[in-house]
Amino acid sequence: MATATSAQRREQARRDYDAFLAACPTRELLSTLSDKWTALVIAALADGPRRHGELARRIAGVSQKMLTQTLRGLERDGLVTRSVTVSMPVRVDYELTPLGRELLPVMAAIKEWAETHMDRVLQARARFEGP
Repeated sequence: MATATSAQRREQARRDYDAFLAACPTRELLSTLSDKWTALVIAALADGPRRHGELARRIAGVSQKMLTQTLRGLERDGLVTRSVTVSMPVRVDYELTPLGRELLPVMAAIKEWAETHMDRVLQARARFEGP
């Protein structure tokens, strides 16, 4: 059996993970990454580990349930680690993994773009909706 070169493996992965195909697993990942809570959690973890309560205070409007679900999904996908320190009370910290750190510049750019262009988007919405 012939072994594939790294270029051949990358090409095969590109074919295997085509998000335009209905059965492609990257669709689920894209759904996760495009969620507003995911983007905000990743941005909030950019400066280092945070506790659940710190994240909840930093991300206005997120419910405890939604924050927990988001963190679990990010942990499942290998983007965030959850560290438990035995103490009274137990301390739980969340931190970006190396994979999550690779995603950080992309998510930060989207957040910055949204903040920079919000005025233009609001103007477009007003024009679309009319008088």
